[in-house]
Amino acid sequence: MAVATIIYDKKKFYLHYDILHPHNQNIILFLHGWGSNKEIMKQAFRTHLLGYKHIYIDMPGFGKTSNNYILTTQDYSNIVKKFLEYLQILPNDIIIAGHSFGGKVATLLQPKLLVLLSSAGIIEPKSKKILLKIRIAKTFNKFGLSKIGAMFRSDDVKHMSANMYETFKNVVDEDFSEIFEAYKKPTLIFWGKNDMATSYESGQKIHSLIQNSKFIAYNLDHYFFLHHSKDISKNIENQNAKIKN
Repeated sequence: MAVATIIYDKKKFYLHYDILHPHNQNIILFLHGWGSNKEIMKQAFRTHLLGYKHIYIDMPGFGKTSNNYILTTQDYSNIVKKFLEYLQILPNDIIIAGHSFGGKVATLLQPKLLVLLSSAGIIEPKSKKILLKIRIAKTFNKFGLSKIGAMFRSDDVKHMSANMYETFKNVVDEDFSEIFEAYKKPTLIFWGKNDMATSYESGQKIHSLIQNSKFIAYNLDHYFFLHHSKDISKNIENQNAKIKN
């Protein structure tokens, strides 16, 4: 594992990353989802795409990369772009695969081949239970009782630092529909049919918005790629060969 020191917007980030098969010319960057890290992406793909240089990164606030700032998805994209510059790599020369939140970051980077793994970016309808929790938390916050309000946060955000919670609020309900619709580069979209985090219908919508895209779904959940990385990798290799030709 290595660490890259990146300066972005007068802020310093120490990005932890791994590179596998460093001498290969074809390059693929893997971006994890919210609350995850580079290890899950490496677990899925390290034994595939052996003709490619793999780059795995812990984005700020995840894995071993700390974050002391409130960020947006665009900030994450700019930070990753700075990281690629550090490695002397241009985003439009490589393949970028992004899972969930990482899919939004990958899209903003405009790679030569975009690979979306159950990408976030389509607003999902919230259940009545979640809406009730949000309403209660906001009521307590309004009266200066934020500590009580925090008790009603969902389990995946309860233990976040204050700046990561604010970052989460910045990114969780973004509508990327217009960004997907404007995206013109070759795109592979992979999805889990039983995904409860980013619904199957959201995957189909992204496919309908990105004209130059192919959609493939598997009978699993949000982490389907852990079980279907071999097939996903073959599709990436085939699509990249078409682009080169």
